[in-house]
Parts: sequence; C-alpha cells; structure tokens
Amino acid sequence: MTRTLVTGFEPFDGDRVNPSSAVLPLLAPEIATRTLPCVFGEALTALREAVLEARPDIVLCVGLAGGRAELSLERVAINIDDARIADNGGNRPIDAAIAADGPPAYFSGLPIKAAVAELRRAGLPAAVSNTAGTFVCNHVFYGLMHLAVGEKFRGGFLHVPYLPEQAARHPGAPSMALADIARGIGIILDVAAARADDIRVSEGTFA
Repeated sequence: MTRTLVTGFEPFDGDRVNPSSAVLPLLAPEIATRTLPCVFGEALTALREAVLEARPDIVLCVGLAGGRAELSLERVAINIDDARIADNGGNRPIDAAIAADGPPAYFSGLPIKAAVAELRRAGLPAAVSNTAGTFVCNHVFYGLMHLAVGEKFRGGFLHVPYLPEQAARHPGAPSMALADIARGIGIILDVAAARADDIRVSEGTFA
C-alpha cells in the first residue's frame, strides 16, 4: 500500500480559514495529514517532522492561491524567498536563499500532467502552473524537494482556489467548494500512486 502525506497551511494574512488545511479532515483516513505554520523556516521544520513520522512514499503539499480558478499543480520550485507581505511570525525575507547549498530550482516529482488530465476528466478545473510564487508556499515546495533528495519519497505541490466564503469578501474572485478540493486531492494521489512517469502533452502558458 502506498503511504501518503498531505500537508496544508494555517490561515494567514488576517483570514480565518485556509482551504488547504480545512480540507485535511475530508481526506481518506489512511492518508497522513499535517497543518504547517505559515512561517518561513518553521514550516520546513514541521514538514520534516511530518515526513519522519509518516515515512511516506508520496507527499503532496497544498496551499492557497487566492485569485486562481483551478486546482494548480506546480511544475517548479525556486530557491528564493521574497515576501510581498509578512508571514504569521512577522517575517518578510527579501531575496533570501531557501537552501544555501541547494540548486536554483527543483521540478515536481509527481506526474503533474497526467494528474491534470485526470482532474479534467472528472469535471474539475485544473492546470499546470509554472510559478509557485516566492512566499511560504514556494518555500515549502522547495524545501520538500530538497528533503526528497535524501529520502525515498516523491513530492509535489498543489495550489487551490478560495472557498466560496472567502471569495465573497473578494468581489470577482473565483472559488471552489471544499468537497471538490478534497476530491481533486484524492485523484492526484491516485494518479501519483499508479505511475511515476508523466504524459507528454503541452501545458505551457504564454505568461
């Protein structure tokens, strides 16, 4: 049986909910879960602890990308922290390397294109994203892949939209029901468990 770990984040930027952690109780009981602090550094410490405890084969870290309309599987994590706003600890790093001994970037270890195709077949809006930003989400994605170098697991990162209750406070912003986010995570994990290789289709963007 494939051992899986899914992480989300606590609410941040003054919000009271974060769908990436709110979805965790809806996942299958055999999936290990952990809510990470939205704090540079501390999030990676909590992630390492969760990996050591769960000993997973697959790790999917999940974060919020308010304004996006799809389930966005990230292609690449970059070795930089550059925060537009402060994290929950009041930290706001600028042009800081995540790992001084790390490469400029890591690619996802999951079959992201195959997962996006399966999500679409299930009627869920999905896309491959080519930027995870430079806030705590990218920080965790890069840290996850850096950790994976010395561990025996495959990892990746998923950005999810606002919940409807959040979008109501952001006029015009798209949203997704929590049940659909949970269903999407389940599909991604199933695809990742079934295959390590990806399909060869275009998921590039003009931007």
